[in-house]
Amino acid sequence: MDKAQRTEIINKFARKEGDTGSPEVQIALLSGRISELTEHLKANPKDHSTRRGLLAMVSLRKKLLSYLARENRAKYLEITDVLGIRRAK
Repeated sequence: MDKAQRTEIINKFARKEGDTGSPEVQIALLSGRISELTEHLKANPKDHSTRRGLLAMVSLRKKLLSYLARENRAKYLEITDVLGIRRAK
């Protein structure tokens, strides 16, 4: 992911100007990196170190989504719809 894509994602999901740490922004950035790594692993199935990093990112995103669901259910529903993430049960 290049700097322009990161900036676009941050501007789209930021709560206010200069916001890079809110759960919404972190989830969106992780989702972008996860999709890139998924494509990489389709072409390179033996890249186990990347697979390990991918699983760590998925786990972190899941924790952030769980936090967001507890704190702000409306934002959780909105971000899962926009990013196409399945919701937890």
